[in-house]
Amino acid sequence: MSFDISSLATYKQDFIDGFLTTLSASLLALALSLVIGTVIAIIRLSRVRLLEWIGTVYVEFFRNTPLVIQVFFFAMGLPSIGINISEFTAGAIGLSIYTGAFIAEAIRAGIQSVPAGQMEASRSSGMTYFQAMRFVILPQAFKLVIPPLGNQFVNLVKNSSVLAIIAGGDLMYAADIISSQTFQINLTYIFVALLYLVITLPLSYGVNWLEQRMAQTA
Repeated sequence: MSFDISSLATYKQDFIDGFLTTLSASLLALALSLVIGTVIAIIRLSRVRLLEWIGTVYVEFFRNTPLVIQVFFFAMGLPSIGINISEFTAGAIGLSIYTGAFIAEAIRAGIQSVPAGQMEASRSSGMTYFQAMRFVILPQAFKLVIPPLGNQFVNLVKNSSVLAIIAGGDLMYAADIISSQTFQINLTYIFVALLYLVITLPLSYGVNWLEQRMAQTA
């Protein structure tokens, strides 16, 4: 097994493009999944039967079906009915909806950890359910769920490699193309793994720092 690093230099731009695509898709999906997860967590605890049912079906369906199938649906299924979106968009949407189901459960657990008296006091002071959630409950819940949210964000970055399956132009897609042309399979994927670490390690450290900061201000 020989490593010829110079053979990868020719594909520097491909690595850069793949890295930026992975980073962009991850950041977009991170923001969308956090919004989706928060909304689903709130409606699951709303005590409105229809909303609870919708939230439960969403979580159970997307948590228990493969991400690959979900991404394929957006990439291949939507165009078949006349809704054309790019591979990047399909991957980002799939990642967002899939990760949102896991984030919803984490946030729901955080909300349930907040003493019930907080909601009762907020409602008695004239707030609506959603106002109480926004201004009183969620700020406390997010402090409690920073570690599991951090884990989900790191998983999201790693799961972004699913874009390679639909030619989404991400790091894994670049690695597949480059390794097939240079035959430096081991070296290519090792290098790509290091590029993933460039994204995930700062994210992990950032979450740990935020958790410690929140603990100090609690």
